[in-house]
Amino acid sequence: MAIIIALVGLFSCNNNSEKDAEAITASKVKKAENEAIPEMSIYNLPSHWTTQNGEEIELKDLQGKVVVMVMIYTTCKAACPRLVADMRNIEKQVPEEKKDDVQYVFVSIDPETDTPERLKAFSKENEMEDEKWLFLRGTEADTREFAAVLAVNYKEISPMDFSHSNIISVFDQRGEMVHQQEGLGVDNKETIAAIIELAK
Repeated sequence: MAIIIALVGLFSCNNNSEKDAEAITASKVKKAENEAIPEMSIYNLPSHWTTQNGEEIELKDLQGKVVVMVMIYTTCKAACPRLVADMRNIEKQVPEEKKDDVQYVFVSIDPETDTPERLKAFSKENEMEDEKWLFLRGTEADTREFAAVLAVNYKEISPMDFSHSNIISVFDQRGEMVHQQEGLGVDNKETIAAIIELAK
């Protein structure tokens, strides 16, 4: 009788173990589904980009980090230097323990002029050679499409001169926009707060 009870107990334990394993598997599947790229994510865009180091990437390669993004062009002498200063100011105010979770991205609105070599030189000129600073160049069509997503308007007003919006956008780890800062030299407390809240 004791043997039968022991076997029943063992069978019950095995059943519970199997149920636990199934529950863990189901939980992992559910988690993976939850981590799928959301419909409104920029990581759904099929565009391809070239970095200042000549590497080819897709936006989804940035997945997993908080992304702070702005559109500029390297020959700009008015607004863009101030946008660069704003990005630098934001980066300085992010706590040290969260800095590795944030990627700062500059997207060129003048891909014809802003070759990878030019972007590399620009990063050196502005002392932005660390991995946290990323400069991207795409095709004219991809650039225009991406600007529309960010609500950035730009127009060529003469060779190598553009009129453009001054917007810094913050995206979460799955590529969904969570905050935008518009203007030059504005109070960026809300932008910094959004980054800190998102960063691990």
